[in-house]
Amino acid sequence: MENPAEALTKAQTVAPSSAPSSTPLTLEAVPIGTPLDWPIADSDGTLLFARGTILATTDERKFLFDNFHPHRGDLLDAATQPEPQTGHPADTTGNLTLKEMHLTIGALIGMRSQLGSGAPMHPCRIIGFAPNQALFVTPPLQDGRILPLVLGENVEIVAIASHAVFRFVCTVEAVCRAPFDYVVLSKPGVIRRLRERKSIRVHAHLAVRFGIGETGDSYQGLGLAKSISALGMSLTTSWTLGTVGERLRVAFRLNSAELQTEIETTATIRNVQKGSAPGEPSTHGLELDQLDAAQQMAMKVFVFDRQDDVQHWSNGSN
Repeated sequence: MENPAEALTKAQTVAPSSAPSSTPLTLEAVPIGTPLDWPIADSDGTLLFARGTILATTDERKFLFDNFHPHRGDLLDAATQPEPQTGHPADTTGNLTLKEMHLTIGALIGMRSQLGSGAPMHPCRIIGFAPNQALFVTPPLQDGRILPLVLGENVEIVAIASHAVFRFVCTVEAVCRAPFDYVVLSKPGVIRRLRERKSIRVHAHLAVRFGIGETGDSYQGLGLAKSISALGMSLTTSWTLGTVGERLRVAFRLNSAELQTEIETTATIRNVQKGSAPGEPSTHGLELDQLDAAQQMAMKVFVFDRQDDVQHWSNGSN
């Protein structure tokens, strides 16, 4: 069994990728009205504009520099560019094991008493595993205070792994106070992979390329997704892209703890908030569709990785 005190010190961190060796572009270096001779990428390598794209207005160029850190994409270190995930994770429910969930030290879980099916989940984290598949977790918190647990009671767990979200039941086997507060949970019962969750919206800063209409081989512009859910996003652009009900093509990259996914799909405009003055950006509420299984899971993982308040996603359907 892993020593809980040692396990607690193992932070779940993601090694930052080395910064691309490329000088940032200046505003004057990006032409207006003529095709780009090179692609433009953000400082993390995310493609913003492909080679040959035409920035139509100074407002569009200003939006680019106000919201991103443009570099010449052809000069970025190719070794820093993540490979998109193309595999489709199996969406199955069966005799899953603790090992097959790929949970890690520091993984976020939500916990509530099995008796209170309508009660909110309370956040805690995994700090260790035992050979018999028992779990060591930090005590769940309610309003910043430790939630009382009773030995022998069954608790329902929602666990967020790197590639999926799972639900299972454990029994509280021990509530420990030394050398620090922690809880020992039994081996998980039947483990179910969740398929659909409530649509939670979290803050984001994602570069999104867009094209007008649901067909086409290229993208006409760049927007910024300031918030995102598993089903859609709030997209800010330098000009209004359409009216409610019209469709767009969007492309963006999602980075999570162990998953990097390129997403290209279509979206429906559900609401539009135009800028209050000429030249001010417009914001569009988009509903994404035609996502395959891998893209749907990537969207959920991205949202859950950034969800601090577990209570917000406790009551979704599955």
